Amino acid sequence: MQPRNMSMSGVVDLAAVKAAQEAKAKAEQARAEAARHGGGPGAVSPADLVIDVDEAGFEREVLQRSTEVPVVIDFWAEWCEPCKQLSPVLEQLVVEYNGRLLLAKIDVDANQMLMQQFGVQGIPAVFAVVAGQALPLFQGAAGKEQIQQTLDQLVQVAEQRFGLTGLAVDPDAEPGAAPQPAAVPAGPYDALLEAAVRALDAGDFGGAVQAYKNVLSDDPGNSEAKLGLAQAELLHRVQSLDPQQVRKEAAEKPGDAQAQIAAADLDLVGGHVEDAFGRLIDTVRRTASDERDTVRLRLLELFEVVGADDPRVAAARRALSRALF
Repeated sequence: MQPRNMSMSGVVDLAAVKAAQEAKAKAEQARAEAARHGGGPGAVSPADLVIDVDEAGFEREVLQRSTEVPVVIDFWAEWCEPCKQLSPVLEQLVVEYNGRLLLAKIDVDANQMLMQQFGVQGIPAVFAVVAGQALPLFQGAAGKEQIQQTLDQLVQVAEQRFGLTGLAVDPDAEPGAAPQPAAVPAGPYDALLEAAVRALDAGDFGGAVQAYKNVLSDDPGNSEAKLGLAQAELLHRVQSLDPQQVRKEAAEKPGDAQAQIAAADLDLVGGHVEDAFGRLIDTVRRTASDERDTVRLRLLELFEVVGADDPRVAAARRALSRALF
């Protein structure tokens, strides 16, 4: 079976739009709780970065530890020849990441329930759990370079969107030592970003928009604020919409830019990413001048919500170029 790359962005809906910010706050809270309760044991050894996990230990070894470090899951079996090629590569790479990742190996023959819960259709299959959220990475055998690119992306997503900086690794530590979270220095905009997350949690999308804009006014390149702003603005726009009326107007007025823009917003928060993109690209083809530019700019905003690394965004960018030129 050929490897299948999976997007880190996932499907966008009203809950998932806030998932990264909420998960980041949860991770920070978990670290704070550990510190208050005497957490602070010695660093792990490199040998502790690769662990065998079963159903009984899954919550402790994967879900709980994913609040400190991204956990890569390798679903394998003794009879699986591609697994025997892939597993050593994964083990080597995870150790090379020096605490930025943890590898959990799950034998599917002994852990059928976990296999079913993750929807594994064939092995080898590789997933990640970040701050309690499962992300499919790829299925089937893959080359080292491709795996490393995927893990690089995972580390970046875990740090930027979830605030996970990994474990401290001491090469002289005894195997089995409990993990020590790496120190996370407070950034200059942490208070404003936390305020934005609190506003999102409270349903105050206007307040979240302003908080993210406050960060970007001083730091226009702040990636977390850019993503948060795009998401908060989307939620703010759809909050007052009547979905039935919006759908009715969009169906009756296929050439009306504002009607199609409103419907595309609803498409996106409902998880219908391709529908949202396709709707606006079709509207670009039907409109001209200022109307066309308005639609184009809204489509670019929706690209920000989904994330530039999502293949659906890349495909839609190409389709937009064809529609414009």
